[in-house]
Amino acid sequence: MGLVEEMLKYGEKFKSKKNKSKMKILITGGAGFIGSHLSEKYLESGDEVHIIDDVSTGSLDNIKHINENKNFSDNFYVTIDTILNEERMCELIEDCDKVIHLAAAVGVKTILYKPLDSINTNVLGTEIVLKYCNKFKKKVLVASSSEVYGKQNKAPLVETDDVTYGSSDKLRWSYAVAKLMDEFTALAYYREKNLPVLIVRFFNIVGPRQTGRYGMVIPTFIKQALSGEPLTVHGKGTQTRTFTHVDEVCDCIVKLMETQNAVGEIINIGGVEEISIKDLAERIIKKTGSESKIKFIPYNEVYTPDFEDMPRRVPSTEKLKSILGFAPKKELNTILDDVIHYFKNNKIQ
Repeated sequence: MGLVEEMLKYGEKFKSKKNKSKMKILITGGAGFIGSHLSEKYLESGDEVHIIDDVSTGSLDNIKHINENKNFSDNFYVTIDTILNEERMCELIEDCDKVIHLAAAVGVKTILYKPLDSINTNVLGTEIVLKYCNKFKKKVLVASSSEVYGKQNKAPLVETDDVTYGSSDKLRWSYAVAKLMDEFTALAYYREKNLPVLIVRFFNIVGPRQTGRYGMVIPTFIKQALSGEPLTVHGKGTQTRTFTHVDEVCDCIVKLMETQNAVGEIINIGGVEEISIKDLAERIIKKTGSESKIKFIPYNEVYTPDFEDMPRRVPSTEKLKSILGFAPKKELNTILDDVIHYFKNNKIQ
């Protein structure tokens, strides 16, 4: 189905019905993995949700079930367009009460092979969102990333830590720098314009509906394991990560948007268990009962020669706990079981 047909199918629905819900929430990137889960969370609370997505990395499949749900459809409005369309963004932001800015170029390969598009989306797109949120004084959450911490071996990573990046000829770091620039811009609007803004740094969010299309490691490994293919570990697999369930992330976002103490702050949202990528692959093989083997692939066979990886990413969530009184706590085994169940139930190959 082409983009025009998709637009005709879903429509551009806003200001067409009287709002009977508690709040109007605008989610940029709402057809993405996180955005679709967050849309459901707000709709379940009775709120009206407007999303904008150019479906370049998101998918209408992520929101099809929402649009078809009679309990949600009257409060769910979809605009298929880019956040770089200022006229459209102005109209949407004016019409809504709160804005959650998730839209961004995602995935290492996207960053390496389409760096200009990625920089434009991540920097100019955020500036447009902030400009119109400021014009109409709408509270806005800006999604950042653990990538901004750069090359780190320490743990846990605290929001006030210094950051270190590689040389500018290594385009892999352009995403981290763009996200850091988003943070600087958001904080400047807060300090100079008194815009109610908060920034969250996500640490490897996973869950149902996530695909491995943009290099996300858990869905990639699970798909390979269920298909009996080798699990492709990049480098030696010694790099470590923590993983966070998308449901817990959405709970945090909703509560942070309701909390005045979060305004003007940068806040980590991350999981609780650090694991190496090699050990992650081994655990997924065991959990799926697969006979797959692990295949180690040098980085230069997967990415461009200027690629560098982050050796370690472990969040401190003390600030999040101090603001909300809670933080994500689901263990990795629970997260993996949930994603494996999704893949098996939906017969994803």
